[in-house]
Amino acid sequence: MSNLSIENGLDLFVNALTQKGKSTNTIVAYKGDINQFFSYLKDQNIFLLESIETSHINNFKKYLADKEYTAKSISRKLNSIKNFFSFLKQEGNIEADPSASVEHPKYENDLPKILKPIEYRSLRDACRNDTRATAIVELMLQAGLRIKEIENLKLDNVKDNDLYIEDYESHSARSVPLNNSAKAALKKYLDDGRYPSRSKNVFVTKTGKTLLARNIRSLLNRFFNKADIKDIKVNDLRNTFIVFQLKSGIPIDIVSQVVGHKRISTTEKYLELIDNKEESRGIKLREL
Repeated sequence: MSNLSIENGLDLFVNALTQKGKSTNTIVAYKGDINQFFSYLKDQNIFLLESIETSHINNFKKYLADKEYTAKSISRKLNSIKNFFSFLKQEGNIEADPSASVEHPKYENDLPKILKPIEYRSLRDACRNDTRATAIVELMLQAGLRIKEIENLKLDNVKDNDLYIEDYESHSARSVPLNNSAKAALKKYLDDGRYPSRSKNVFVTKTGKTLLARNIRSLLNRFFNKADIKDIKVNDLRNTFIVFQLKSGIPIDIVSQVVGHKRISTTEKYLELIDNKEESRGIKLREL
């Protein structure tokens, strides 16, 4: 058995994934999970693969749970670790796989839902004569905004090519790029469809008051029904944006930043919804 360092073992694994044609996003996800495990081990002065025992992996599971990671996130990280050690054993770099007997935490596999192209096209058709609804749909579908962020959006947050999303609750401030479709829909609403109001908020009611999240949800649900779209929630528009960008080859860290995820592991769960991924073609977001 060789005294292979943790870093060298990871290099071998990444090279093997690359040779197998795995997507950039998949490799980044593996590296992130495994490096997090290695950082945990280094805090305990463990630097060689041969020193890693099953108890270390089980303790890492507990460490993640204490950090309030979800069971699903822990399971995904554990899957990366298991694949890593399985590879090393097959290649003869370790004698025994310390992860083999480690069990996944139990959780319900409730993957995010996304709209099919025919569904979001039908939704657009249903909203065609409502500039406010159209703008909201495009901001969720083309920019990945949360419903609360749409409620909070101020007129002076709207820039030429992006939106400034102010911090709220536990979410940090960020800038979100706007593609041509989103810009056009928002401009048409502001120019022709916004009700007279003294409110600083972009979206207002007929009486000029701020359009609250519950109002936005009711509005979009009405158009879901009009478009005959079943079993879809408002946030699934945002989910659709995330999956589409990942499938188009946008780097996962860019997507995570744009949609305001605090942890890249939150974005990684969407990879399970993607069968065929394009290789990265840069960082410019694609248009649905």
